[in-house]
Amino acid sequence: MAPVRGDGMRGLAVFISDIRNCKSKEAEVKRINKELANIRSKFKGDKTLDGYQKKKYVCKLLFIFLLGHDIDFGHMEAVNLLSSNKYSEKQIGYLFISVLVNTNSDLIRLIIQSIKNDLQSRNPVHVNLALQCIANIGSRDMAESFSNEIPKLLVSGDTMDVVKQSAALCLLRLFRSSPDIIPGGEWTSRIIHLLNDQHMGVVTAATSLIDALVKRNPDEYKGCVNLAVSRLSRIVTASYTDLQDYTYYFVPAPWLSVKLLRLLQNYNPVTEEAGVRARLNETLETILNKAQEPPKSKKVQHSNAKNAVLFEAINLIIHSDSEPNLLVRACNQLGQFLSNRETNLRYLALESMCHLATSEFSHEEVKKHQEVVILSMKMEKDVSVRQMAVDLLYAMCDRGNAEEIVQEMLNYLETADYSIREEMVLKVAILAEKYATDYTWYVDVILNLIRIAGDYVSEEVWYRVIQIVINREEVQGYAAKTVFEALQAPACHENMVKVGGYILGEFGNLIAGDSRSAPLVQFKLLHSKYHLCSPMTRALLLSTYIKFINLFPEIRTNIQDVFRQHSNLRSADAELQQRASEYLQLSIVASTDVLATVLEEMPSFPERESSILAVLKKKKPGRVPENEIRESKSPAPTSGAVIQNNVHVNNSHSKLNNSNANTDLLGLSTPPANNVGSNSNSTLIDVLGDIYGSNNNSSAVYNTKKFLFKNNGVLFENEMLQIGVKSEFRQNLGRLGLFYGNKTQVPLTNFNPVLQWSAEETLKLNVQMKAVEPTLEAGAQIQQLLTAECIEDYADAPTIEISFRYNGTQQKFSIKLPLSVNKFFEPTEMNAESFFARWKNLSGEQQRSQKVFKAAQPLDLPGARNKLMGFGMQLLDSVDPNPDNMVCAGIIHTQSQQVGCLMRLEPNKQAQMFRLTVRASKETVTREICDLLADQF
Repeated sequence: MAPVRGDGMRGLAVFISDIRNCKSKEAEVKRINKELANIRSKFKGDKTLDGYQKKKYVCKLLFIFLLGHDIDFGHMEAVNLLSSNKYSEKQIGYLFISVLVNTNSDLIRLIIQSIKNDLQSRNPVHVNLALQCIANIGSRDMAESFSNEIPKLLVSGDTMDVVKQSAALCLLRLFRSSPDIIPGGEWTSRIIHLLNDQHMGVVTAATSLIDALVKRNPDEYKGCVNLAVSRLSRIVTASYTDLQDYTYYFVPAPWLSVKLLRLLQNYNPVTEEAGVRARLNETLETILNKAQEPPKSKKVQHSNAKNAVLFEAINLIIHSDSEPNLLVRACNQLGQFLSNRETNLRYLALESMCHLATSEFSHEEVKKHQEVVILSMKMEKDVSVRQMAVDLLYAMCDRGNAEEIVQEMLNYLETADYSIREEMVLKVAILAEKYATDYTWYVDVILNLIRIAGDYVSEEVWYRVIQIVINREEVQGYAAKTVFEALQAPACHENMVKVGGYILGEFGNLIAGDSRSAPLVQFKLLHSKYHLCSPMTRALLLSTYIKFINLFPEIRTNIQDVFRQHSNLRSADAELQQRASEYLQLSIVASTDVLATVLEEMPSFPERESSILAVLKKKKPGRVPENEIRESKSPAPTSGAVIQNNVHVNNSHSKLNNSNANTDLLGLSTPPANNVGSNSNSTLIDVLGDIYGSNNNSSAVYNTKKFLFKNNGVLFENEMLQIGVKSEFRQNLGRLGLFYGNKTQVPLTNFNPVLQWSAEETLKLNVQMKAVEPTLEAGAQIQQLLTAECIEDYADAPTIEISFRYNGTQQKFSIKLPLSVNKFFEPTEMNAESFFARWKNLSGEQQRSQKVFKAAQPLDLPGARNKLMGFGMQLLDSVDPNPDNMVCAGIIHTQSQQVGCLMRLEPNKQAQMFRLTVRASKETVTREICDLLADQF
């Protein structure tokens, strides 16, 4: 309030001084009540208060409110101040209204009218005060009241620059509360062209507004890319003297540069125009070059501004992931920051390199900094930087450096901060499993994890090592020997006892030939740990003991004595008592053959992918680099005779349901009519607007291959049931509507569609299916919604098994859903130069796949073109020198990465054959796309 006191309001200054001099809360309240009574009497009694007095009393009320006291009068006097022509009086009126007036107040109409009057004023100060008030309140009522005035102010040629700035920021505030306030049509281009404004302040404010608009409707505002690149280029290449008013410590317009770089990151690819792309690349190179120049100032503000632009440019390079030269240069630049004195710079460099490590172009460059990153993990003072170094080591790990990185992380784990130990344990377990070529090394790593950080080893980790040992016969003897030696340590973690109990119970016989690990020695060693363990571990050890009776009959008596001891009534744990009693009776009553059958070795677990990565993602959502265990064929946790309550955690595949819950991609939110009338056949087909012909005989019509090239149609039809599908896909998300139509005159009961899609496959394509009513009435149609999220590329497609009863007879059949991986294609425009340059880059053996096949019918080139247009890729005309050849380009969107794909179809008219060539940056995508398209022409 100091500026207000300086404006000559002596009474306000005295009142504030009195409040500050109060010795107690009671004295303050007494002084405030006295002042409130005085102000109330002035407002009620004296009708001739001038503007100065109103301003003074309104200021006092505002100060009292800010102290935490309720104010229930003075609002009308504040509204009256809005009509004053004096800046100080109008300012206090707007300030009071912004802070105290409720949007439901009876005075809101008067306020809105006063604001409208000021918006039409020729005084830019009055206009700015009105815009600031609108933005401060920011309610939907304000948005509706001024939805016409503010956009006009923003784009009008008569509006002063300072008003345009305020109008852009005010519109941004209202857009966040009421997104429909922004008009479309011609307004779009006028708003975009603010990026060309001569006034840098207007451009800065407009960039913030356009960035928010692009996030909501990227296609409509795509024209901003060219202007943003042009403006960014002019800023970066300008001398700091050219933009003197907007130069911050020798860095031209750093805030605007950062905003423009972030704006461009809303698009991928940023642009398809070769000229614009070349100019953008040149601009990014200039930013990288300037980072190498000696600093023009030693002040920290200079380096902060310079580095802010640099890091945002690197973020854009990583986002595009298409220019190998820029990616390598960015990596080298970040590598220099790893030894910088500034902690924040080292942290940001490590964070950015985590993203670079996932790019095929820069992964090897990132690995060159491995030693420095390891030193950061060990020597950094700041725990957040050490954490980021661990993340980067995890991201840069591959088959060539896995053993070294895992060993370094194990060494550091002994002294690591407690806050990061659990995450480190998960990452070490993931890396050891993914890159294990010798599973004895994997066993050693996990047992070392338990020894070093047993308290932080989750159930998923020790379950996993047991399952891998059971599934791999070559490592069972080594695991038994190693865990036996580990149990001999005086201090042994309980998780080690669990692993030892399980493995020795299954494979203790493999090391029993050595007198040092004889059966009785194994039993005594395990039992020496028994009394130090929790009840759950004791239960596991009792199960191990009964296994020992089968493996080693010679120690039956020793084990039965233990069972008797725990089956008496003095046992504190009822579950242990019951288990011991049952095991004792089993060992006494059962014959040797029966015992061998009951206690035979555990069968192999189903081959699935690891669930440890899902646990890591759950603990660190959005921070885990995509270093997934994709190549491992190790089993996932599955419940067994001893391992119980093992849950396969997968919490990362709900994005579609959460983020797009309010987005109806297909217009399926309105359910179809339940009664379709008498002519059910034609009506059911017409619902989809895509008639393929009705089949009234008993044979089923079912051809999923046609859905490679279309999204809507009849998926299945027989004499009882017709299934239609309507679908739409956006990047890595998809939504399907299945329409089940009963063609019979009787209800179909126990109607139950069940998704057939394994847990392993769900890690690649997560499909969620809503339940339907169990009865499908005669002649009726019901709808079922499915959502799909592509986590990574996959083969095949999910199946649904549909079962129901028709006239008392059970019916069951399975159909494949039209969810092949090509559904997640985004068409990509390319000219001939770009296409063949990329084509040559993808020339590796694992990046290409080719098939030659005979045409299924006489060569139909127009038909082939139509199919390719429906496949999801962009059919590129005038690219191939041979006009008969067809070439396509597209990007498959997955949660983990984007995979670029090129395709070339070459017909041979004389031989009536086709040659299909597919090239992609990922081998599995190349094979799958080639397999899908082969023999389809």
